[in-house]
Amino acid sequence: MPNYLNDPTLNQPLFPGSHIVLDDHYAFISGLTVMDIPGGETVLGNIHEETRWVMRRLVKLLEYAGCNIADTVRVDIHLTNLDNAQQVDAVYAEFFNHSRYPARTCTESPRLYDGSHVEITLMARRPHKPKDNEGDANGEQGDR
Repeated sequence: MPNYLNDPTLNQPLFPGSHIVLDDHYAFISGLTVMDIPGGETVLGNIHEETRWVMRRLVKLLEYAGCNIADTVRVDIHLTNLDNAQQVDAVYAEFFNHSRYPARTCTESPRLYDGSHVEITLMARRPHKPKDNEGDANGEQGDR
């Protein structure tokens, strides 16, 4: 059964949705812009800082959901101008192991929430938590 969460440090969504939805295997994080983050208006218009603020908050949302950034398997990035993709990529790459980037889509969306230039959505695999009766004959737990 899915679990629907809203991060108490963010404003309630202005859309009919949740910040995070968890199922047995994945954490789904709604699209996030710098204007969704308290204080984000201070970096609006600086593509590097918008990306950095959003990525940092996504890390916190994943932690709130019991995951970490390394668990990310898919990312969708929406930019108001695809010409900024390399600048966004420079910041984005800082958050992942360079041999394990998630699957990704990057699109141009001419208008994002409240004048933001970057919106990022992600999906992460939830860490496997073995049940008491799981494991092999030697009592060792299986891989996640």
